[in-house]
Amino acid sequence: MARHSISCNVGKLYIIPTPVGNLEDITLRAIRLLSEVDLILAEDTRTSRVLLDHFSIKTPVQAYHLYNEHQKVASVVNKLTNSVTMALISDAGTPAISDPGFLLVRECIRQGIEVECLPGATAFTPALVDSGLSCERFCFEGFLPTKKGRQTRLNSIAKEERTTILYESPFRVIKTLTQLSEVCGDERNASVSREISKKFEHTQRGTLRELIHYFTENAPKGEFVIILSGAKE
Repeated sequence: MARHSISCNVGKLYIIPTPVGNLEDITLRAIRLLSEVDLILAEDTRTSRVLLDHFSIKTPVQAYHLYNEHQKVASVVNKLTNSVTMALISDAGTPAISDPGFLLVRECIRQGIEVECLPGATAFTPALVDSGLSCERFCFEGFLPTKKGRQTRLNSIAKEERTTILYESPFRVIKTLTQLSEVCGDERNASVSREISKKFEHTQRGTLRELIHYFTENAPKGEFVIILSGAKE
């Protein structure tokens, strides 16, 4: 596939979602744009190389992650103002959703650089729909603070009447479910999905008490999405 079919009169930043599991979840448009831009900014170049090699995408790749985001923004924006087209991707899902990207998007907008975000994969959408809990009104909390501010956030979630979406690592799933049980009551309904769109994808539904028991008996593995019913559901 030929590169540089994108107009190079002005720079542009494309925010491109990548699969959270199955590589077939990527869109045809995403594949085309990743082949056409001048440079791909990737959260982890090694992880992204697996995806890019799978689709024979030869575009140069540069690291852009949580730990260098503040330092990289100025140089990236400078390249964009000099007619370079770029795509920003994360390891999985949509950039800026619990991943790097927000700072760059904000600065591009400030500098008058065009930004376009493609629709595509994100872990919380299938987890929410698959939970069986209300999808009509919901709020996304992402990862809870690990220390400072954690209890305050938990107390706020306990009062939230909308369905709440949380991301969690396998090392803190039981801790988070236990703390939610303490502030919400152990009969609050919830759903826990892991490994969305991967071989061992699984969703466990029940009360917080039942979920704590399940994951105490079955060691948590993979990346998790917790869906918590609203306070008055």
